[in-house]
Parts: sequence; C-alpha cells; structure tokens
Amino acid sequence: MVLPPPPSQPPPGVLGRRSALLGTAAWCLGAAACSGGAKSSPAPSSSGSGSRGPSAAASPTGLPSASGSPSGPADTLPKAVLWRPGPGEIEPAAKLAAVRLVEALGTWPAGQSGREAAAARLVALGVSESLAVQLADESGSLAPSADAAVVRVIDAQYGGILSDTASVLVVCDQPTLAGSAVHHGGTTVDVRLSRDSGGWAVTALHPAAPGPAKALGPAARDVLAQSRIELPPASVADIRSGAVHDSVLRAMLQLAGSYRLSVSVVRSGHPLDVFGTDRPSDHPLGRAFDVWRIDGRPVVDPSTSRSLITGFMRAGAAAGSYNVGGPVQLAGGATANQFFSDDTHHDHVHVGFSS
Repeated sequence: MVLPPPPSQPPPGVLGRRSALLGTAAWCLGAAACSGGAKSSPAPSSSGSGSRGPSAAASPTGLPSASGSPSGPADTLPKAVLWRPGPGEIEPAAKLAAVRLVEALGTWPAGQSGREAAAARLVALGVSESLAVQLADESGSLAPSADAAVVRVIDAQYGGILSDTASVLVVCDQPTLAGSAVHHGGTTVDVRLSRDSGGWAVTALHPAAPGPAKALGPAARDVLAQSRIELPPASVADIRSGAVHDSVLRAMLQLAGSYRLSVSVVRSGHPLDVFGTDRPSDHPLGRAFDVWRIDGRPVVDPSTSRSLITGFMRAGAAAGSYNVGGPVQLAGGATANQFFSDDTHHDHVHVGFSS
C-alpha cells in the first residue's frame, strides 16, 4: 500500500486548522494500519474511553511507517509496529492506554517534530487540548531533537497498579532520523493513569533521565558485553552513568550463567517510591533490576513454565537479593520477606539489593 505524504508543516498552534489536524490523523492511521502488529494476540476491546487521555480502545495515531529497517539504508527508519498485550495480562486496557500515547508522542514523520505537533497528535487520539499540551511538555527523553522518529515498544510492565490508579513503564527503542543519518536510541517512560467509569486514561508522564556517562568499572563493562543479558536503551544508559551498584551488576552476571535474561528497568524510568506508598524504591537508588523475559519466555505469559520463573526467583535470592518479587509467592526465604508477589509483579521479576 502506498501511503499519502504527511503534511509538510505542523498545524499552527496546538489544534491548528481542523482540516490540517484531521489530515495528519488520517495519514497516521493509514501508516499504522500498514505497519503490521506485534507478534502477539489481538488487542482486547475496552468498555469505553476516559476524558483525560486515550483509552485502550482509542485508535492508534501518530505512527508513520518508514520504508527501511534497522539494517537498511542510512536514510530510512524502521517501520512502526504497534505493541499489543499478550495473554495473561491482568489489566491490558491500562497498558494499551499508556502505550498508545507513548507511541503517538514519540513517533513522527519529517516536518512533524516539536511540542505543538506532538500535542496535536495527542488531540487526534482524543486527549483534551490542555492535557495534550501538558503531556507534550512532559515528554522529555521521548522527544529527542530529530527530523523524524519511530517508537518501537520493547515491553510494557507495571510500576504499580491499584484499583483506580496505575503506573505503566513503557520500555522503548526509538530510532531517529537527523538529515540522512539514523541514530539508534530509546527511553523508558513511567506513564501514570487513573480509572473512572470511562476506563483508564493517562494523567502524567515521567520519562527516564539516566544522567551522563562515566568511566566504567569491570562489572559494568562485563554486563554490557554479556550477550545473555538483554538491556533496553535506558538501562544501558543507567549502567554507563555509573549509578548502578556493583551488587546489581554482579547478580546479573551470575544469573546470566544459567539464564538469558531480558531486563526491562534498572534505575531510571521507575517510580521514585514503591507505588501507592511513601517508601523509596530500590530502583532509583541503583539497587534493583526487573526482568520481563527469561530464556525468551515472557514472565506474564501463562504458558511460561512456573518452574522456570520460580527457579529464576530463587537464583536471584542466591545471587544476594534480599527482596525478590514475581508472579508466584515462594516460601523458604532467608527472611520472612525475601520473596513476595502481588498484582504489580504479575508481569516481571524484581530483584532488589540492600546495598
């Protein structure tokens, strides 16, 4: 399918002329439809949409598809691929609402960069103009300086979930185009949502801010060189910043001796406090990491062997973790609270350290 070209200029103001906004939205919808879906089950339907942001049922927009691939010519971007929840999710609508907004904010064709165009893409999703402006202002590392960009979501996991509020950590690759050069980057966004009778809606964004790179110690170099440890861009930057404790790095290396681990979050892009409490989380202190996939099998998938997950959780404790959380409540820890399970950790394994 040949897509019509996008508008060459962003609409004036946040909304711009109605015809320009609708034209941009229509082009984005066509691009998303042609890009294909993720290799997972179809997205579930939602009962409705909230007034504060896109609901899970909102049509994804703002997802242009370039003609190249990561290994293609230097002047092309990979195609946009819509993330969809797989089986086993407890609140797929919350994750879809978070992901669709991040995809729309962090993906744009040439001529559609900048705050006003980003806000317009959110308005096209059904976000109110005032909230769209707020979220565009909060986009941070999701809005790098570039002519064009494509967000490809690696994983969406809970930073916390309660009955009517949630944190969804959207872990992204984000290749960008500047002139004729493609740059490979990405970030993790802590997306905050609330739920009312209309469904889940985004209320705020907290993108990762890992800090500048520093000289690496031997454990950090070994983790970055270990092919059995898959790290998303924000986690790589966390390690390069020197703010991750050696206890975390050594545990990753020890676990990699027996497992292939796909890390979702290390330090940045995670809530500062344990969600719903005023207790500081170990993540921002550089003393924890989360794993969303073990030996290529997603933790959230009910077909993933429970023995694989429980074995990994016990191996995390053996690697020195005082606080291992996951979808299974284990007994027999060194302390009463060494293992834990709750809805937040239904989709990943948390491995935390006291120092």
